[in-house]
Amino acid sequence: MKLISIGCLALLSFLTVHSQHIHDSLLIDGHYRVFHFSKPQSSKAGGSLVFVLHGSGGDGQGMMARTAKLEEQSRNENLVLVYPDGYKKYWNECRKASTAAANLENIDENGFFAGMISYFAEKYAINTKQVFAVGTSGGGHMAYKLALTMPQKFRAIAAIIANLPDSANMDCSAAGLPISVMIVNGTQDPVNPYNGGKVVIPGVVLGTVRSTENTFHYWSRLDGYKGEPVKALLADTDPSDGKTIERYTFSAKGKPEVVLLKVIGGKHDYPNDIDVHAEAWAFFKRQISRKIKQR
Repeated sequence: MKLISIGCLALLSFLTVHSQHIHDSLLIDGHYRVFHFSKPQSSKAGGSLVFVLHGSGGDGQGMMARTAKLEEQSRNENLVLVYPDGYKKYWNECRKASTAAANLENIDENGFFAGMISYFAEKYAINTKQVFAVGTSGGGHMAYKLALTMPQKFRAIAAIIANLPDSANMDCSAAGLPISVMIVNGTQDPVNPYNGGKVVIPGVVLGTVRSTENTFHYWSRLDGYKGEPVKALLADTDPSDGKTIERYTFSAKGKPEVVLLKVIGGKHDYPNDIDVHAEAWAFFKRQISRKIKQR
């Protein structure tokens, strides 16, 4: 996939503002790719950019309703939240078996994200060294793709209820560069099986994925970690939901951080004990303060 610079992109002529929500588009490889964002509250340069990625069959605007806490935080922090739309509600991520149009037509996602980063650098002077992505389900797979194929553009990613494709289903060439990663997966997820296997979503074939442990250790090994992660039990703030969360962390001076939030009893959903998007932003902020050796 080739990257297209912002100077080669045609901007869609309309710009709609509603309740401080802006909707815009970039022309990438013959397709107008739409994204949504809240108008930044601060005009201060050097802010962080966070892409919030919807799951298979969803859209960017639908994700806005799920990030109320993070939106509130963005008003007091130098943070721009962006909600891109997948192509025909799906992403061209790394699952070779995917029958989604985005995969079958080999849609240029790298060009889309590179274009959006340039767009926000030019219009809102974001810090291009502080770009992040958090995705749910299919959006988590898209976040993995960004970490695998364009890690130079992203400081860290977070993937929620998503495992990496297994080797037979992997359709991306990994850059092999270390990057900070947070994973949030449920042990009883019937769609994205915690222990790996076939992903089951009506209407589309997506193939098989690795286990969560294998996915976690892929990133930890890439970042140079050995041995066992540090384990901690998060507070069970909602005992009624039947879920608890164990946190496993690899962290060392000069290295990216890798975290797994293992949701015991979690399914293909969000746990009530934490706000996953706010948790992702807390993780991202830690990476900003870390001095990582040159990649």
